[in-house]
Amino acid sequence: MPTVLQIAEDIVAREGGYVNDPDDPGGATNFGVTLATLQRLGLDVTRDGRVGVADVRALTRTQAVDIFIEHYFTAPQISDLPVLLQPSVFDMYVNAGSNAVKILQRLLKDMGYEVVVDGVIGPQTAAAAKTAGVVDVVALKDAYGIARRNYYFRIADRRVASRKYARTRAGGKGGWIKRAEEFLSPHYHLSDQAFRARVAAWG
Repeated sequence: MPTVLQIAEDIVAREGGYVNDPDDPGGATNFGVTLATLQRLGLDVTRDGRVGVADVRALTRTQAVDIFIEHYFTAPQISDLPVLLQPSVFDMYVNAGSNAVKILQRLLKDMGYEVVVDGVIGPQTAAAAKTAGVVDVVALKDAYGIARRNYYFRIADRRVASRKYARTRAGGKGGWIKRAEEFLSPHYHLSDQAFRARVAAWG
């Protein structure tokens, strides 16, 4: 299994450098760290007394890795989940915040476990995930990956501007879908035909 540092470095590499896409609700982003995140954490990277877009641009890869480990892995207590599940939940937490945990909690509820869908990994969620992991941790990891992929699809179903993140201009799998499938066993990856059928209604 990769270390937390390796997972964080992979996330930063996956996120890429500075972008400010008007269709992205996150706004200005560098290495996956948004302006809102820097403002929430009060991180004045340029040390000019304010936290703005310049700080996003100035952020280093190492700083992004540190932010992810401290605030997106350690703080939400992802370490309390089964080890095999941690990389996907960590990656999703960077991408979608507490929704990453809510996806897991809804999945556990569907599996019959008594958990509250509140986006917080407390004793109840951790215990349910560990119990489910004892039964079949690979199945749990894959079920989470599929639920995560479906989460992306639902966003794109509702929001036309977000479809470019789920489907390329050429009609293939977009970054969101590929990202979810990186954590899925290969036989759960959608075929090109199945993917195109899923997004056909988008036009």
